[in-house]
Amino acid sequence: MKITKKYLDELTYKVIGCAIEVHKQLGPGLIESVYEKCFAKELELKGLQYKRQLWVPLEYKGMEIKTELRLDVLVEDILCVELKANEEFLPIHDSILLTYMRMLLKPKGILINFNCVNIFKEGQRTLVNDLFAALPNQ
Repeated sequence: MKITKKYLDELTYKVIGCAIEVHKQLGPGLIESVYEKCFAKELELKGLQYKRQLWVPLEYKGMEIKTELRLDVLVEDILCVELKANEEFLPIHDSILLTYMRMLLKPKGILINFNCVNIFKEGQRTLVNDLFAALPNQ
């Protein structure tokens, strides 16, 4: 499959829909790991491929360093998803996701915070990088 901006936008819409469904069923107030398991189940129900707790490789001065860096969910091997259950998004959350996207060579990512009233309005942020900018539109 050819990766395009349109494809990634449609995939983003589906993934946010999965988060909205989990939030409708569970509401706010649980820990992140519970949301992650239910979110993964919802991705399965929608027929989306994913990996959970994906190790993020770190290269330092030409050497691979073993770390505990883990991306919460990688959907369809192209879309990074970081899940939260916090009071609010912090600037560091954007920085972490953008760093994971860079290190994994992925063009787009979504932050999802389940501790909110409405996922669509306040509980998600979509981030892109230069790799996304270089993709064809269609």
